Amino acid sequence: PEFAKGGKDGITVRMLLNHQAGLPALREPIPDGGLCDWNAVVEALAAMEPLWEPGTRHGYHALTFGHLVGEVVRRVTGSSLGAFFRTEVAEPLGLDFWIGLPEAHERRVARNLTPEPPAPGEPVPQFYVAAMTDPTTIPGMVVWNSGGILLPGAVDTRQVHAAEIPSANGITNGRGLAGMYRPLALGGEFDGVRLVPEDAVPAMGAVAAAVARDATMLVPTRWANGFLKGQDNHHLPPGENDSVVLSEEAFGHLGNGGSMGFADPRARLSFGYAMNRLGGGVGLDARGQALVDAVYRAMGYRRGARGGMWYS
Repeated sequence: PEFAKGGKDGITVRMLLNHQAGLPALREPIPDGGLCDWNAVVEALAAMEPLWEPGTRHGYHALTFGHLVGEVVRRVTGSSLGAFFRTEVAEPLGLDFWIGLPEAHERRVARNLTPEPPAPGEPVPQFYVAAMTDPTTIPGMVVWNSGGILLPGAVDTRQVHAAEIPSANGITNGRGLAGMYRPLALGGEFDGVRLVPEDAVPAMGAVAAAVARDATMLVPTRWANGFLKGQDNHHLPPGENDSVVLSEEAFGHLGNGGSMGFADPRARLSFGYAMNRLGGGVGLDARGQALVDAVYRAMGYRRGARGGMWYS
């Protein structure tokens, strides 16, 4: 109930899932490591006024999405999102996947390596240009009001690994990502484990929001309810052309630096890619996209003469 403050009483769960709630970043800075304090973050989100009238704009809720949706899960189920994910998804599917890593697994985690600096003259994504030049922009708030989580090495601490930061510290590998999406590629069930009803899968992959300029990422984006949809922006100028080229039926999500997981129900395909050397863009970088492209080509899919999405 306290979330209704500040003009947020009309926000629906669908707006949270579609990144339309107007809460893409915290309005004010928080202490270093502040995203690890679940109660402090959700209380700050409950207290703040939206950055736009909810439902009227779309902007990727880059680091707030997990707390917003996760608090709904906690209020409904009584479990934190990490605990709910563990008992309802990871354990039934046998996944090596954690949101809130037990200390016993700490030694197994690969450290992140920072992106290579851009070569002279190489275009920089507009998100980073805005964030580095104006902290009052939405990209600026994402970067500078995040308790330093995006600074080099920040996510490699035991404090961050142990916390539940669903938008930023899911810990797994490519097999774990693909395994999480596998039931969704197979009608909602795999090996006797049903995650969702079969008739829910088409709705999970249906486009719910498509915008010519995402208020956060500053590129065209498309979203299903809680999932990223493919978007080919290669025709746009450098710095605005970050893309994720999948098939039209696919839905999933990127991770910072270029990791990717998705389900493609028509192809009966699930895919996972993780790396520790981060890429520098805001889309699927050349490494991950090359792997996606190779998988679709191997399955007999094609792309049009001018690019676009993969199709069978």
